[in-house]
Amino acid sequence: MTSNELGSITVDTVIDARGTSCPGPILAAKKGIVNVTVGGVMEVMATDSGTLKDLPAWSKKMRHEFLGAVEEAGYWRLFIKRAR
Repeated sequence: MTSNELGSITVDTVIDARGTSCPGPILAAKKGIVNVTVGGVMEVMATDSGTLKDLPAWSKKMRHEFLGAVEEAGYWRLFIKRAR
C-alpha cells in the first residue's frame, strides 16, 4: 500500500510503543493483536528503527499481513492486518 493509502486506513486498534526499544514494540503488538478481529487492522506506533524489520518478520511468522509503514515526525506508524 502507498503512504497515502496507509495514512487513511481505518484501524481497529492503535498500539503506542513509542519510547520502547526491542523487544518492546513486538511484545506490545503481540498483546494488542488479540483485540483485533480477523480481517481488522492494528496500527503500531514506534520510535525504535529496528521495528521496521522486526514487525514485518513477526507478522509473517504469525501469518498476519504486514501492510506497510508510514514515517511521521520522530516515529513510524506500522500497519498489520490480522489474518487468523
